[in-house]
Amino acid sequence: MPELPEVEVTRMGITPHVVGQTVTKIIIRNARLRWPIPDAIKNIEGQVIRKVVRRAKYLLLETDIGYAIVHLGMSGSLRILPAGSVVEKHDHVDVVLASGEILRYNDPRRFGAWLWQQAGESHAVLDKMGPEPLSDDFDADYLVAKAKGKRKAIKLLIMDNHVVVGVGNIYANESLFTAGIDPQCPAGKVLPQKLQLLVDEIKVVLKKAIAQGGTTLKDFKNADGKPGYFAQELQVYGKGGQPCPRCGEILMDIKLGQRTTVFCDKCQR
Repeated sequence: MPELPEVEVTRMGITPHVVGQTVTKIIIRNARLRWPIPDAIKNIEGQVIRKVVRRAKYLLLETDIGYAIVHLGMSGSLRILPAGSVVEKHDHVDVVLASGEILRYNDPRRFGAWLWQQAGESHAVLDKMGPEPLSDDFDADYLVAKAKGKRKAIKLLIMDNHVVVGVGNIYANESLFTAGIDPQCPAGKVLPQKLQLLVDEIKVVLKKAIAQGGTTLKDFKNADGKPGYFAQELQVYGKGGQPCPRCGEILMDIKLGQRTTVFCDKCQR
């Protein structure tokens, strides 16, 4: 599943092409995504896209009257294509722009979403979310308060969107490794100084991933069609059974909250 860096890279990729452009037409070829695409999504026709905002793993195409909310799901992608581009299998939605370009949504598994929200209102999928991990609201004091007294594993806490959004499995594994924290440790037992380090490492790992184009997943390509490159620098994710890059011990590979969790039993305490 595309994680926060992949979604942010997509936002960065499509923004120069869509912001300031009038939507001349919305073409829906298959409305059966994770939730049925509402007819109201066509309200965006005739509107100028003012900006593209990311909230957690959702992208918001904002206009004066409201915004389309897009989620890439497990296999979705947004591409900028020339007008008249051949329609391929799983090309479900086109946003046709006055420039002649098309913002095309492709999703083989159809677990993504296109939703509509009127301006000035909030949508249920965006309510009750925690702060963005790269914002100033996500700091050590905040995480210490959220972790206090919690028996929940620290990895599961930082992957909880009610606590902080967008720290998916790949980057939770990487951040906990660089911070030297056992992912199984109850959140309430992690020392405050360790939580400070974890906050710092989450920000560093995510910024690095965004800068390098997002992690390449088998179903994901950036808006320009180029793969991301951060996968080459992952230290532990996907490397269970291999030597730890720090100490050489064999990396553990377990399931935690039904998600693959890779860590070093020696380096992460």
